[in-house]
Amino acid sequence: METRILKDNWKFTRLVNQTEFETSLPASAYSILYENGIIENPYFKDNEDKLHDLMEEDFKFTLDFNVSPQFRNCDMVILSFEGIDTSAHISLNSQKLADVCNMHRTWRFDVTSLLEDDNNLEVVFDSPFRIAKESWDKCPTRGSEDAWEGFSNIRKAHYMYGWDWGAHLPDVGFFRDVKLIAVSKASIDSFYITQNHSDGLVELAIDPTFNSPFSNKEFEDLSLVELNAMSDSEKFNYVVTVVAPDGSYFSVDDSPSMVSITSPQLWWPNGLGDQPLYQIRLDLYDKDDVLIDSQIKRIGLRTMTMHIEKDEFGTSFAHEVNGQTFFAMGGDYIPEQHIIPWKTREMTVQLLNDCKLANFNSIRVWGGGYYPDDFFFDMCDELGLVIWQDFMFCCSAYELTPEFESNIVPEFVDNIKRIRHHASLGLWCGNNEMESFTKDGEWISKESEKRDYLFMYERIIPSVLKQYDPNTFYWPSSPSSGGSFDDPQDPTRGDVHFWQVWHSSKPFTEYRKYNFRYLSEFGFQSLPSVKTFEEGISDDPADMNLFSYNTEKHQRNQAANGKIMLYLQKTYKYPYNFSDMVYASQLLQGDGIRYGVEHFRRIRGCCMGAVYWQLNDCWPVISWSSIDYYGRWKALHYYAKRFFEPVHISCEEQGWVSASQPDFNRIHFDEMEKSIRLNITNETRDTIKGIVHWALRNTDSSIIREESTPVTVDPFSAKWMDKVLLPEADLRNNYVSFQLIDEATKEVISDGTVIFGLPKYFNYSDPKLTASVNGDEITITAKAYAASVEILNDKEDLVLSDNYFDMNAGSKTVKILRGDASSLRLRCVADIGR
Repeated sequence: METRILKDNWKFTRLVNQTEFETSLPASAYSILYENGIIENPYFKDNEDKLHDLMEEDFKFTLDFNVSPQFRNCDMVILSFEGIDTSAHISLNSQKLADVCNMHRTWRFDVTSLLEDDNNLEVVFDSPFRIAKESWDKCPTRGSEDAWEGFSNIRKAHYMYGWDWGAHLPDVGFFRDVKLIAVSKASIDSFYITQNHSDGLVELAIDPTFNSPFSNKEFEDLSLVELNAMSDSEKFNYVVTVVAPDGSYFSVDDSPSMVSITSPQLWWPNGLGDQPLYQIRLDLYDKDDVLIDSQIKRIGLRTMTMHIEKDEFGTSFAHEVNGQTFFAMGGDYIPEQHIIPWKTREMTVQLLNDCKLANFNSIRVWGGGYYPDDFFFDMCDELGLVIWQDFMFCCSAYELTPEFESNIVPEFVDNIKRIRHHASLGLWCGNNEMESFTKDGEWISKESEKRDYLFMYERIIPSVLKQYDPNTFYWPSSPSSGGSFDDPQDPTRGDVHFWQVWHSSKPFTEYRKYNFRYLSEFGFQSLPSVKTFEEGISDDPADMNLFSYNTEKHQRNQAANGKIMLYLQKTYKYPYNFSDMVYASQLLQGDGIRYGVEHFRRIRGCCMGAVYWQLNDCWPVISWSSIDYYGRWKALHYYAKRFFEPVHISCEEQGWVSASQPDFNRIHFDEMEKSIRLNITNETRDTIKGIVHWALRNTDSSIIREESTPVTVDPFSAKWMDKVLLPEADLRNNYVSFQLIDEATKEVISDGTVIFGLPKYFNYSDPKLTASVNGDEITITAKAYAASVEILNDKEDLVLSDNYFDMNAGSKTVKILRGDASSLRLRCVADIGR
């Protein structure tokens, strides 16, 4: 088999005025017109609105290409579109191939009889706004009000039509390869691998399927027996080669259905062990032992499922790998770009590496985008990031017509086959939030939509998975308790989305009222860095205001900037400049998520997952992300690096914020409990022996009272220390520092601080922060207690081993992981409102 990628020498035409531009793939209308100076940056200021009329147009891509006689004379030549967005009409040499309307599918066409020496390929794209209107007029299926009407039944990434963190920027074009594939005699379609584990041995069941140019059904999946039955004169066989992580290999001839690996090296999620990967190669030979096709899959040797059983808290819901349940720690991933051709491999590599740096062991791929690229899954395999993979349905009802069903089933098959072998694939999930919304009648216009919900997620998808990936766990919706509208947000089973903090304006301590089994969404917004504002939102100083026009154009959660102010008022002094506003908002976000994660890790065993909303952005925006559009870490990502550390100490304090009457003018300070209760969580396979030390301190860090206690923490457990009452603690002048120290090395494993009052009322001393740089290290010195110390460089793109940390008077050294540290500035909570 020979593959030719049709990448270069394309022409793009605006049909409304016949202007033409040369381009290479991947490319889209927005990317081409911006790169040729026809439009301004769609992300900047309010340019999104100015470009709306542009996307009322149709566009055309054309390619003239040559094909050699040798290529054309193969038994079959396939034209394959691996990412075409979305509604398009495809012709080759003036012969219509198809009208397509699903960006999630791979579209393949047998063009053997159509090819000539000189060829012309033409793809005309429909206006994405017009097809949305036509879809709405034909079938007014309702969905998220943040998106454009009509998006629901178009198999286009929903977020492109707008979301509560996204712009209205639906695009058209190619976001993956267009290929010509020449097939001689036969080709490998795919092969499915089932792992059977026993002591010191893993047996791989190999189940390949093939395509034949001589089949009566185009691209029919054939077993080897069926392939060989296609011809009396041609017989095929295959060889399986296994390449171990160290490069050693062995091959098994004669079309084996089973391959055995002795002394297997097991794959583990990040933090639990290593991620060794094996390469499985299948080579297809004809009767003369001529190699005619090969396919390689890289796998990890592991078992993976969800552990679900009745227990004292209800019904468990936990990832289980190699027989070990583990606590999921990570974030919800959305597409990295509105304009998909602008996404680069380097962006994805950095983003996922930054997840590992922040101690993630899991990622949830949200169902309102598109199925990620192959190298996304390759990276997650390498980094040990277990993937919760939604099918691409989100926040909408769907009309399950025969036409719609015939469009989505091949979508499922294409992506299941493409993704199923990855070590990182933890589970498939039917949709985002539609079980709970359908149960509540949200966006439901007629009773048949409830019926269609059950057909789609509890019949069609499970039946496709049973055929193509029976070994991977399937969950019908997120959140869910197992399906059939059976109390999808039940806190005692399944997963939940919890939004009382943020959407309902509840305090951070609200998390402590709940003992969920697994949180797959909860979040809090913050502003991106000032540099991100200047580069991506507006360079006008007048827009450096939370309520300016262009700032609010980049806030899609309605009055959310006001909500940030609401929480800020309860916590910090009023920031007098925009930079301090950014800083304060990011601290709020970090603390909001920290309160939740630390509580849920403390009840490990009952709760077994905390995956926050959201990891990343697709344009410069005020959102729930911990990493902004340009890859800059917000404070939350550093907080996550700490609260997701495999061994973590945290404090459940009682004080002002947890008092039953926190109103300043009504609270009885003398009656308020001031206490700490420390907890150590150990999400490793090792027993931890250490010393827990805490100290009640004045703002200059002088010690009032301290204690040290030896502690042993079993693997995969959480251990409570005894509650300590501190009636002598002054709400406005004392704080507690705490740390877990390794018994053998005396090094600090984890640490933190807590105050009993509110930061805005706390009498912080001026810590007189200074920084010194020595090679790849920065040492911060403080003369007094400093909370949430921020270290920034001029570009605000510095990535450090720690940042936004608390420190006692003294010094702390951090490593420079990325960025230029030649010019630094420092800030801490004491600086807010000065």
